[in-house]
Amino acid sequence: MSEEPSPSDAAREEAADEVRASDADAWATACAEDLQAEKARRRTQYGTSPGSAADELKKLVDAVAEKLSGVQSPLLGAVAGPAAQQVVRQVVQQAKDAVEPVIERNPDVFDHLAAAGNELLAAYRSAVQAQERRWTGRDDQDDPRDPDGRRDGGDDDGPGERIDLD
Repeated sequence: MSEEPSPSDAAREEAADEVRASDADAWATACAEDLQAEKARRRTQYGTSPGSAADELKKLVDAVAEKLSGVQSPLLGAVAGPAAQQVVRQVVQQAKDAVEPVIERNPDVFDHLAAAGNELLAAYRSAVQAQERRWTGRDDQDDPRDPDGRRDGGDDDGPGERIDLD
């Protein structure tokens, strides 16, 4: 007998492979549809999510450029106003043209800078909270500046007399 499958067996295997492939495609399609529906639901519920740091920087540059271009200059008077506005628009456009290629070439850099800024903020917040604890006296026992424990510990059985002011 030969080891080769009969033509009917080969046809059945091909049909089974097609069914498996179509099942995998159906599963992937269903997952993609569910994901899109969930994203749409979240957008309607929470609004659009912030983009990457590079996208946010582009939005900031556009907003600042728009504001600066629309500012009327009362200091320059009516005669110099249009000329000054044109100069402002030109400077804003040059700055925008200089910034946008940098943002497009290095979008990951801005994400890293944003993450570093968050880390610096967390470190600052931690330092401030530790200092505030020392200032408010909630952490008197662990104060490194008082190694002998000379601070008043509150209500203890010492030689002093408690005076009621009421």
